[in-house]
Formats: sequence, structure tokens, C-alpha cells
Amino acid sequence: MMGEIKEEVMEKGRLAREASLKLMSVPSEKKDGALREMADSLEDNADFILTENEKDQKRAEGKISGALLDRLRLNTKRINQMASGIREIAGMDDPVGEVTEMRKLPNGLIVGRRRVPLGVIGIIYESRPNVTADAAGLCIKAGNAVILRGGSEAISSNTAITRVLSEAATNAGMPGGAIQLIETTDRAAVGEMLKMNDYIDVIIPRGGAGLINFVTQNATVPTIETGVGNCHTFVDSSADIEKAVNIAYNAKVQRPGVCNAMETLLVHNDIARDFLPLVDRRLKEAGVVIRGCPKTRKIIEAEPAIEEDWDTEFLDLILAVKVVGSIDEAIAHINEHGTKHSEAIITENYTNGMRFLDEVDAAAVYVNASTRFTDGGQFGLGAEIGISTQKLHARGPMGIRELMSTKFVIFGDGQYRE
Repeated sequence: MMGEIKEEVMEKGRLAREASLKLMSVPSEKKDGALREMADSLEDNADFILTENEKDQKRAEGKISGALLDRLRLNTKRINQMASGIREIAGMDDPVGEVTEMRKLPNGLIVGRRRVPLGVIGIIYESRPNVTADAAGLCIKAGNAVILRGGSEAISSNTAITRVLSEAATNAGMPGGAIQLIETTDRAAVGEMLKMNDYIDVIIPRGGAGLINFVTQNATVPTIETGVGNCHTFVDSSADIEKAVNIAYNAKVQRPGVCNAMETLLVHNDIARDFLPLVDRRLKEAGVVIRGCPKTRKIIEAEPAIEEDWDTEFLDLILAVKVVGSIDEAIAHINEHGTKHSEAIITENYTNGMRFLDEVDAAAVYVNASTRFTDGGQFGLGAEIGISTQKLHARGPMGIRELMSTKFVIFGDGQYRE
């Protein structure tokens, strides 16, 4: 069995490497035409994809939370959104070959940098079939081949989407092997991918803390860490209460099962008695379970929070609430317990807003806005491959340019080094 798994993964790696070498020089108009064909094919094959998605939903019922089940579920609207996302990618400027700098040295050499594809990108992800379409579209636009390995709970959906996209891309002139899915659900396949340095240039994990930690701790292939979102909103003593209630409600309730949803609400002691009862009413009407610190529970009814709640990405209608004595305490709490994803302050104090921006260590830091905006589309980047929470190469929403590297290009006129 292990031999068959390794054979599948290695063969797809070999095909992807061959495709990546051809993709590097495919003209922009040809890639964009293929992307539009891929988008059309998603819509044309919607019934097939939805039938396969229903199989996944039936297998997952009772085994995963309602929020995660929602991430798994497809409908016609979501398929149309996937297609629209690929068309949006097609309409974006092609960064391949873009010269980012060019200068002439005293010896006459002209030295520049040019954007180039990374090569072969491996993406390991959970639950969300739309990632399959987003990843394929972005990788093709950036001139990369992609090897996808989705979670077992979405295997039927991912297989169907990959088949539709790959056939459309190949028919439109893209090299065979550019879009591939590891179809075995055996976890051993992930272990094989993590060691494929000869074929895969970078691996991007998208999912929960367990998946991301496993990938980053076991991979010999370079990785880009993404996604775990223990996000906070801090309501400062000067906050506009109505604004704070609306933002906190949106950050928790609008879509609780995603990485940019708020998981902990921090409230300044000076505003807590006015703010907490109002936000408590809104949140509980939406079914949110509140786990509060002792000070919180003196003001509103809540379950007692335990220490691990401050470090938990609930991905559900559960919220940890803590009353703090100062902005210093709030910033210290976030930097200790946060995952460097998205953090927000609600304040009418300019100095406190700027302090929060400067001192909170995260990929996205907000003043008076919901953390739910941390998204490639919302930031004007188009579809995204994930939210990078590391500091090297890419940070925050990863669009086309984050899937690229650079090379030096040098023009001479007979120079040699003495």
C-alpha cells in the first residue's frame, strides 16, 4: 500500500515538474484564455460537481461541526463565485517577467530583477472545495504547476473540480500535469509530499493548527505557514459603543468557521459595564456561547473561561471574553496568545490606535474595522491562496505576486572579473 501511495505522489510530482518548465514561458493571453475556459467549465459542470459534493456532505454529517460543514457545502451560487474568482484572476495583470528594478554598475554591467514563477506548488488543505479552484487559478496565472491534496472529507468534490479544471486547461493549451490532485485519502501521501524536494518548490498548508504544525515540523520542502486565526478585537475605553457592538458582532457571527473570525473579545474595564450588556444581547441572539473571565461574569452571564480558551481557534459560535485594565494589557495579551493573523482595536483615541498598529505583531492590524476583511478579494488582490502568518517572503493574504520569486538578470558588454 505504501509503495502505491509513493508511486502516485512521485509520478504526479514528476509530471508537475515537467509542466512547470513549460508554463514559465506561456504567453499571458494564452494563460488568460485557459483561465476563462476553466471558469466556463465550472459553470457548465455545476450539476456534476454538486452531485459529488452531496456525497461528501452525507459522509461528513455528524462528524464535523456545523461551521465546518458550511465550509464543505457547495451550491450553485458558490460555484458561480468560484468561476467569477477565476475570471477575475484572468483579468489581472500578469506579473511573470515583470522587471522590479534595473541599475547600471560602475563597471558597465546592467543588473536587474525579474519576477519568475516559483515552479511547483504543493497545497495541503481541509474542508473547503473552493480552495481547489482558487489555487488552480492563481497558480496557472503565476506560471506555476500545482499539486493539490485536500482533506478526505471533501475528496469527491475536490476530485470533480480538479477533473473539470484540468481538462479545460489542457484543452486550452496548458501543459498536461499543470493541475493535479492527490486522490488517495491515506495520510501517508502528505508525508510523501513533504519530502519531495526534487519536484515541489514550496508547500502551503491551509487548515487548522494540527495540519499546519504537522506540515511545518515535518517538511523538508520549504513551507509558507498560513491560516490559524486566533483573532482578537480590543474595545478601548474611548470606543464608540454602537460602532464597537456592530464590529464585534460581525467579526464573530458573519462567518464563524473561517480564520479571520474573532475568537477573543478584549474589553477595557472603564467601558465594560456599558458595552458588555449590549454586545452580549446581540451575540446571544445569534447563538453565540460566551466564555468569560471573572470580571466579565460579574457583568453578564457567561460560562467560566479556562486558560486554554485564550489560545483556542474555536471556528464556531463560541467567544472568549476578557476585561482588561489598559491598552498595555490588551496588547500584551494579544502578542502572547495571538497567532499573528488579524487583530483589531475599536477606539476614538488616535494615539491608542497608532500604538496598536505599531506594537501588535500580526499580518493584518485594524483600527475601527472588523477582522473579517482579511481576505485577498477584500484587499483588492483577487482570489488568494491563503493568509500567511509568517514574516519571510509573504505575509497576509497571498495573491499572484506572493506565488512568485525573482531572478537577477545581468546584461554585459564583454566584462569579466579580474
